[in-house]
Amino acid sequence: MGFSCGFVGLPNVGKSTIFNALSKGGAASANFPFCTIEPNTGMVAVPDERLLKLAKLEGSQKIIPATMEFVDIAGLVEGASQGQGLGNQFLGHIRSVDAIAHVVRVFDDENVVHVAGKVEPCNDLEVIMTELMIADMEALTRRLEKNKKLIRNGDAETKYELELCQKYVKNLEDGKLPQINREDSKEIQAAAKLNLLTVKPSFVIANSDEATFMDFGNSGASKELMEYAKEHNLEVIPVCGKLEEELSQLDEDEAKAFMEDLGISESGLERVIHTGYDLLSYITYFTVGPKEARAWTITKGMKAPEASGKIHTDLCRGFIRMETVSYNDMINNDGWNGAQNAGKLRIEGKDYVVEDGDVVHVRFSV
Repeated sequence: MGFSCGFVGLPNVGKSTIFNALSKGGAASANFPFCTIEPNTGMVAVPDERLLKLAKLEGSQKIIPATMEFVDIAGLVEGASQGQGLGNQFLGHIRSVDAIAHVVRVFDDENVVHVAGKVEPCNDLEVIMTELMIADMEALTRRLEKNKKLIRNGDAETKYELELCQKYVKNLEDGKLPQINREDSKEIQAAAKLNLLTVKPSFVIANSDEATFMDFGNSGASKELMEYAKEHNLEVIPVCGKLEEELSQLDEDEAKAFMEDLGISESGLERVIHTGYDLLSYITYFTVGPKEARAWTITKGMKAPEASGKIHTDLCRGFIRMETVSYNDMINNDGWNGAQNAGKLRIEGKDYVVEDGDVVHVRFSV
């Protein structure tokens, strides 16, 4: 499993269309609000040319890429935090994903109604962010009341959480997102338990037609969106559903040639995945052999035993050592045996921090 990414936005901005284009998920899409009620999910392979090259080197019979899950969540409306639209049901679905993709519409089409009656992507994004902030404010207020009762027992952990809640409430009252100290591991862990919507890693998917996509960010609504998102430290990824659909029907070489003709280096799917990985500090390591070549997703900074546990819990529990060759050394020395003969194979212990692109073999005993 890679990560789960929830598609969030106002009704009828094209979430299900983008979802289908990127994941081939078959979600219903129609020209009326709340077409999606229950979340649709779709699994997609994480594109990684390194895995294909490693499999070819080692003659692997099977290739298993890392995957990510897209979740198409029902449309949010102004007042969702107060129960409007699908209200708390919608907010609950957002809490379950690892990252949020705010889907906004940046093209005009008189045949596709907009819930606000006009296309204003910056306003749409502001509505979404405001509703998430209100929902977090209410959740933190409830947590504060609970902790004030528990604090009488003098529990240090409860006191610390109480102080954090007070700080985050003050941030939200000032119209800011909760300010988490990313250098403080204690605060990061405590904040994660609060499961706040406004601190989930987020980016923007701009649903574009072909004309807007090819000139994205240079004028009109797309330029305004880029400027607005920059102020809020949000990356914007323009995605054209029609283009993604065409790319999905081509083989790898044809897709590359098509993108080169258009002057783009990555598809929308690739950009969404890479952005999500960067936001969540994810990296990939590999296991490769005659039977299969496989990619594994871990968090940057993870040590060898914990990373091994992604393969099977027994490997973490009985970890002895990790035999490791970097991806570049595998390629430059024609595979595992060549790298070993060239002295590139390393024996790493429990304190080794796995690097992106490592090819590993785990020794364990249980």
